Amino acid sequence: MTKINQVFHQMEHKAFVPYIMAGDGGLQSLKEKLLFLQECGVDAVELGIPFSDPVADGPTIQKAGIRALNEGTTLLGVLETVRSFKDEITMPLILMTYANPIIALGIANFAEKAALAGIDGCIIPDLPLEEEDLILPELTKRGIELIRLVTVTSPEERIRKITAKGNGYVYAVTVAGITGARTSFNGNLSHFLQQVKEISPLPVLAGFGISTPRQVEEMSSHCDGVIVGSKIVELFHEGKLDEIRELVEAAK
Repeated sequence: MTKINQVFHQMEHKAFVPYIMAGDGGLQSLKEKLLFLQECGVDAVELGIPFSDPVADGPTIQKAGIRALNEGTTLLGVLETVRSFKDEITMPLILMTYANPIIALGIANFAEKAALAGIDGCIIPDLPLEEEDLILPELTKRGIELIRLVTVTSPEERIRKITAKGNGYVYAVTVAGITGARTSFNGNLSHFLQQVKEISPLPVLAGFGISTPRQVEEMSSHCDGVIVGSKIVELFHEGKLDEIRELVEAAK
């Protein structure tokens, strides 16, 4: 049983998973951020890899990615940095990256270095179900989960196909668009989350656009937890650690 499976299939509370951009503020700050989030009691962390041509990232994460790239951050550099302190990290780490950096590094090489760094899972937004065999076998060989996404525009049959795979959790994308804080959501969102939860044998976490403690509480009431990205990235950049704690506590 993987660490992700252990955490998300046995928890008795709603999950809170923050996303951070590796290298935003320099890779030297990554350990401090991860240990802070661990101390806050988050259930896992999605660790973003900066990429020059993101397709799912909104303005906040795009700017963080540019800052990280300007610091010289690379996929290999992130993996080597995490490996240097992996024994201090007890929560699952899920790498969120696009397919191109993985292919550029070499798929088998990437999977091997990710395993050595203690990476527990991967999210690859531009890797569709039909193309998974390009990367999945190397991840599976090393016990790394592939976390899959379903969206508000996914037909029921596709939701069934996607949620039938893997042993981690399902990332339910709450908007038909890019990441970024929102003041309101589509009125049918609760129905979508409940539908995915009824279909999925895996825990369902809602992400994209969640940015306030109230939204954390509201989304969590319809599924198994939430993923908060842009707001966490913004608060780290502004040094507002107390507000990060408030978001985490809203899920408990």
